[in-house]
Amino acid sequence: MRINAVVRTLVVTDFFYNSAFGSFAPIFAIFISGQIVGGSAAVAGFATAAFWITKSVLQLPIARFLDRTDGERDDFWAMFSGYLLSGLVPFAYLFATLPWHLYVIQACYGVFMALAVPGWYAIFTRHVDSGRIGFEWSMQSVFSVGVATALSAAVGGYVADRYGFSPLFLMAGILSFSASFLLLLLRPYLLPRDRKGVWLPERTPHR
Repeated sequence: MRINAVVRTLVVTDFFYNSAFGSFAPIFAIFISGQIVGGSAAVAGFATAAFWITKSVLQLPIARFLDRTDGERDDFWAMFSGYLLSGLVPFAYLFATLPWHLYVIQACYGVFMALAVPGWYAIFTRHVDSGRIGFEWSMQSVFSVGVATALSAAVGGYVADRYGFSPLFLMAGILSFSASFLLLLLRPYLLPRDRKGVWLPERTPHR
């Protein structure tokens, strides 16, 4: 079954991106307790909260703004900027030594994801193939989230156990930062809208 170029690019990009962050997510609390001064379960919880609160507060206003503007260019650049900037997060962990460092990094990560997620959802939804909506969303869930997280968690645990967290964060940062550039392949397929807000046909065929 052929998958159109937009959906395929988004799924592949997310596979590498989720592989990067999935490589250390299951063992992140171990990093906090071992390498953050005063690191504890509470610090891990507050760090997680800093990400989700920031993302949750900002994502809906950003999504509303993107929905009101013309065409997919704004969706694309918000998504690309969020992915690109979030690639810096694993590198930032290398320099974190105190709990407040971690909170700031996590809050910044929340901002970046609040930019990326609405644009990703909007573009994926508009380009999903008719008659294969469930399949293509499920493919994203299974391949880009499930398979990516399973494989990367195993590899990340091994790397951290054998070589430490610094090589793991370097590896994750390079992978996530590089993955964002795959999104540039989407530019020929972005949909415009006319002055009345009507979506126009794509300029380049999906296939």
